[in-house]
Amino acid sequence: MAVDEKIANRVREALMHSKRHIEEKRMFGGLIFMVDDKMCMGIRNDGIMCRIDPTVYEDVLETRQHCRSMQHGKRTMKGFVYVDPEGYQNPQDFSYWLDLALDYNTRAKPSKKRKK
Repeated sequence: MAVDEKIANRVREALMHSKRHIEEKRMFGGLIFMVDDKMCMGIRNDGIMCRIDPTVYEDVLETRQHCRSMQHGKRTMKGFVYVDPEGYQNPQDFSYWLDLALDYNTRAKPSKKRKK
């Protein structure tokens, strides 16, 4: 799947200002931004994926427009939301998603490293 480079650059620039360790990886058919070795945000086609606190996940899905739960196969990924372009186009909405993802990132546990 294609990644919209304009959106990728917008996320890169925003994360660059966080002064944390940022790494990019190709995963889930898109581009994932790892912050301090933990999945934080991603881009797939023209939408963004945000890893958010699972305790606010349901409330966010109910109160915010243009977002939905992330599906991986038949499994719903609690704590991961996919946001359509209409949900992050204006700067205030984009900042909302970025702040929500970065806030949870400080408390999130990193994935277990796979042995090679």
